[in-house]
Amino acid sequence: MVVVPDFHKRILFIDEAHFWSNGNVNKQNCRIWSEANPQVHVETPLHPEKLTVWCALWAGGIIGPYFFKNDEVHNVAVNGDWYRAMITNFFIPELNNHDVQELRFQQDGATCHTARATIDLLKDTFGERLISRFGPVNWPPRSCDLTPLDYFLWGYVKSLAYADKPQTLDYLEDNIRRVIADIRPQMLEKVIENWTS
Repeated sequence: MVVVPDFHKRILFIDEAHFWSNGNVNKQNCRIWSEANPQVHVETPLHPEKLTVWCALWAGGIIGPYFFKNDEVHNVAVNGDWYRAMITNFFIPELNNHDVQELRFQQDGATCHTARATIDLLKDTFGERLISRFGPVNWPPRSCDLTPLDYFLWGYVKSLAYADKPQTLDYLEDNIRRVIADIRPQMLEKVIENWTS
């Protein structure tokens, strides 16, 4: 077995997150324990507008954000076709602007990530450096909390992007872009160091 120094700094983590126009954050795993039923309910719109945002993060920087939109600039749900289009038209060209030849590419097991055509595209780009379900190196199933995007980036970005209560998706998108652009490499280095501890 070959030991790679600073292996944790050589992983390019990727993920998507939803940013809702009404500022809601997914709290499906939040639980409040009480001796009595508080009889509380929260009314929310059935289908509030949202942005689906993708980023790649490693110890040296962030690629993105990328907003999933169609040609008419409407937000879309991510499927295998949209994901591959983003990889081909945005991510791979962006990779060429960074010194990341030795990085491993890590993604979770979302269906759009693991479609055969997607895995083939990623294998062509990363070869044995692909960490993914159905890839050369398997990513642990149901392990979303293992990525720095889930335990750091999305919460950090949401806390600042929603701070001034944006009223439109365009304003929210501008906030997301600004917050991500302001993240310094020193912060990312600390996040990645914390990933190993």
